[in-house]
Amino acid sequence: MKKSSLFASASVLGLGILVNVLGASQADAAANCIKGDRKAPYTLGWANIYSVPTWMKQTQGTIEAEVEQLKKEGLVDKLVVTDAQGDANVQIQQIQSMIDADVDGIILIAGSSTAPARVLADACAKGIAIINFDSLVDTNDVTAKVNTDSHQWGEQATKFMIDALGGKGKILILNGPAGVSVSDDRRAGGNDLLKANPDIQILAETNTAYNVAPAQEAVTSLLFANPEIDGILSFGGALSAGAVLALDKQGREQVPITGENARQFLELWKEKGLKSWATMQPNWLGAFAAYTAVQALEGKDVPAFVKIPLPVIDNSNIDEYLARAKDFPADGYIFSPYDRDLFAKLLAQK
Repeated sequence: MKKSSLFASASVLGLGILVNVLGASQADAAANCIKGDRKAPYTLGWANIYSVPTWMKQTQGTIEAEVEQLKKEGLVDKLVVTDAQGDANVQIQQIQSMIDADVDGIILIAGSSTAPARVLADACAKGIAIINFDSLVDTNDVTAKVNTDSHQWGEQATKFMIDALGGKGKILILNGPAGVSVSDDRRAGGNDLLKANPDIQILAETNTAYNVAPAQEAVTSLLFANPEIDGILSFGGALSAGAVLALDKQGREQVPITGENARQFLELWKEKGLKSWATMQPNWLGAFAAYTAVQALEGKDVPAFVKIPLPVIDNSNIDEYLARAKDFPADGYIFSPYDRDLFAKLLAQK
């Protein structure tokens, strides 16, 4: 009521000025954590949990390419890159160092869904744009979270496997690292379907890094222990490639297998005529995160969550992906094309 009385007594001119000022302030701080007091060119920090997997290297490549474009536009002057080498506590320390250096934006793949909560709250309170993608944190003290639906990812893969086996069979389940949200969420996505189909027997499960070698080693051990395997429910492309190679090396028959857009897996799929299904976690999520951080800092409206649609790769379109294989590393991921128009459409989603 006091505010209403104040506005009622203001002059028309004064009211107009006040409305304009409020409107500008809201435009400058349209997204969470943004205060509107930071000006271009901005310094961005890329807080990587680990850089060894090729997926991470490709993802960083898209970030660097987007930052170079943003530099040409006068919106970014520097990209600070850290590598926690898989240690969530080290990643927290590196994020704190970015805060101390007063970076304007932080791009984050989290090593833990819970551990960075305090340091992210500190960054958010200081007006730093935080874009969290791929492996997400539980806290809402970020500007935006960006991801495909990992739960849907797991559900669709599990449905394919159940259908491929006619609802009955013995399977292995291959997961990424335990405790990483994207891995845990994919696995959780299959739970209801697996419970509803008790004739699908889970022989064993693995948790490995998203790399071919550890997956091949893990599956090789399981092959010795399990002479009869009807299918492999894999929640990662490199994991799938490792499994196919393990079966091949042991002279075992290939079985239905799910996977991802890893070039090696797609090439093995085509070469061996596999019964397979795959989707992808696009590497350009990194570029999109950098773009989104700058959009938020520029006062643009950025949604708290940006859902990236999941494509499906099957025998009807695998050749379209393999036709572009030469443009990607032999151990890399054949991701879909992207541009600024796509980014703008994703940010415009309601």
